[in-house]
Amino acid sequence: MRLQLNTSNLKESRQGFWLLIDLLMLGLLILNLVWLVFDWLFVSEGFRDFLATINPDLVDAYAPIHRNFFFYDLYFVAIFLTEFMVRWIYAALTREYKRWYFYPFAHWYDLLGCIPVTGFRFLRMLRIISIFYRLQKYQIIDFTSLKAYQFLRFYYEAFMEEISDRVVIKVLAGTQEELRSGSPLLHRIQQEVLLPRKPLLVSWLSEKVAHAAQHAYLPHRHLLQRYIAARLDQAIRDSDDIKRLKLIPVVGTTLSSTLERAVSDIVVTTIDQILRDLASTENHQFIEDLTEVFLHEKPYEKGDLDEEIIQACIELLELVKDQVHVKRWHAHLDPGNNQDLGPSSTNTSPAGKDSPNKLP
Repeated sequence: MRLQLNTSNLKESRQGFWLLIDLLMLGLLILNLVWLVFDWLFVSEGFRDFLATINPDLVDAYAPIHRNFFFYDLYFVAIFLTEFMVRWIYAALTREYKRWYFYPFAHWYDLLGCIPVTGFRFLRMLRIISIFYRLQKYQIIDFTSLKAYQFLRFYYEAFMEEISDRVVIKVLAGTQEELRSGSPLLHRIQQEVLLPRKPLLVSWLSEKVAHAAQHAYLPHRHLLQRYIAARLDQAIRDSDDIKRLKLIPVVGTTLSSTLERAVSDIVVTTIDQILRDLASTENHQFIEDLTEVFLHEKPYEKGDLDEEIIQACIELLELVKDQVHVKRWHAHLDPGNNQDLGPSSTNTSPAGKDSPNKLP
């Protein structure tokens, strides 16, 4: 696809004047960089011999220019510095940055590229990139539609994914090793992370418990009371003590019935009151006492439960490592074979062997 200029976005951005400046600077930068490369190659005797085979007079004509290249380059430097100062003044007047002196720091490559030393001259390449970036920013030119851009972006993302995956796996492996070596991680989390935030945790848990009780219990409290009463009645009737109580002459049946109702009422009322208290915003003290049981300050003693939790953490990190191993960019090379992206996909053959080399 060919690169096209979007004139409508150019008008909306009101960057026509600066676009002309950018295009002029782009031409000068390309000319200057080509000249820099040519002059750098001219130092080589082999390159001079090659030019002599093409045109012997060219070597003799360019030799004085090569000796005074520093002074010729100063003309370009003067133009670049002038353009830099104009943009700096414009940025200060329009308050593009919060401070007027921020502009040189934001465009350091423009400033350093003006230093007429070989090591800094090639920073002018960054000015070309910045010009293209501004054109893309205002959507005057869309580089993302170019095949070359898609090609480079694909391999850039693949390269960055490979590096980031290795860094993440290294960090996770180090964490697993610390857990295996007996690092009291759980105790430190409890003492250094949770305990300092205990009031906040208690308040958060109180709200959650109250909300859950209000929406789960109160609308269905009558059903729950009937269920509990039915279970208690059945348990009391099956009790051998109640059966023996019924054997008492005259008053046995009355006593057993009264006892059944009393026990049922006490249990149902107690459970109902507990759940009502939990549904109230006054459950703070109960939640605080409950939290105190789990977040208590005492010397660290590693137990069987801690071992199981640590092992669970290690296995969880292992699953994360397996997922990090998945190469997402492989799916772009072979879209027909990405249904089961998992740890097994880490053994996928390189593109060109088992899969067609499809580029975006």
